[in-house]
Amino acid sequence: MIEESSTKSIVCKIGGSIIEGVDPSIVDDIKSLGARGVRTVLVHGGGDQVTEYAEKLGKKQRFITSPEGIKSRYTDKETAEIFTMVMNGLLSKKIVQTLLANGINAISLSGLDGSLLMAERKQRLVIIDERGRKVAIEGGYTGKISAVNTKLLSNLFDLSIVPVISPVAAENGNWNLLNIDGDRACSHIAGALKADASIFLTDTEGLILDGSVVKNLTTEEAKKALSSIGPGMDKKVIAAVEAVEMGSRKSVISSGLRKNPIQKALNNEGTVIIRSDELDYSVEPQLAQR
Repeated sequence: MIEESSTKSIVCKIGGSIIEGVDPSIVDDIKSLGARGVRTVLVHGGGDQVTEYAEKLGKKQRFITSPEGIKSRYTDKETAEIFTMVMNGLLSKKIVQTLLANGINAISLSGLDGSLLMAERKQRLVIIDERGRKVAIEGGYTGKISAVNTKLLSNLFDLSIVPVISPVAAENGNWNLLNIDGDRACSHIAGALKADASIFLTDTEGLILDGSVVKNLTTEEAKKALSSIGPGMDKKVIAAVEAVEMGSRKSVISSGLRKNPIQKALNNEGTVIIRSDELDYSVEPQLAQR
């Protein structure tokens, strides 16, 4: 993996639109961070929009469940093409459009562009079928990230450009387009950059267990809690743990629905996950506004 040291950087995962589902004041957060020299990367999702457009094109989407209960899209070649079209075409450009309109220089990239995200194609997947049995199926066009080109990101940072990254990777060796999970894209980029914070914005206040938000977790505590975490949030917790284990100082799962969502996440409003050997949950003072 190409690695390059980075100071004062965050990687933030948002949904498929910077307007829909995320408070518009996130733009103010990004401007404020940039003014203070904090390098920001946005990774976006948009699975619902992919499903909508795929079905408009007559391509019915198939969803599968792993033995661990993780649900995901099954991606054949045609779905991979539609996925790329929607993610790196429509959605990514809309986010860049919003940033530019608010005075933030931005560029949209897929993992294919500049070899930003390289991945190994999954040869087979083990899933739970309709009868509850474990079966192996052909892996399709999904991938596991193997390398992040941080040099490219560093060059964009030097030009004061905010990268907006869609979860599409390039397959090692033959350059097929691969669907990768947006949360895992965030975790790998944050880990490779050694980011000060990896932020996962969602529609809840954080990880909720037994009716209340869990404020702090170590990576080991988070892993042990996975069996009690529902679908959707489980993937975010896995990614948040991975980000820290790969080099991000901390991960925060926080609400994207409230005003200034990035700033609130940096102020530890949500669920903070740190290394099991780390005792300090505080945010780097140069990142959090006072």
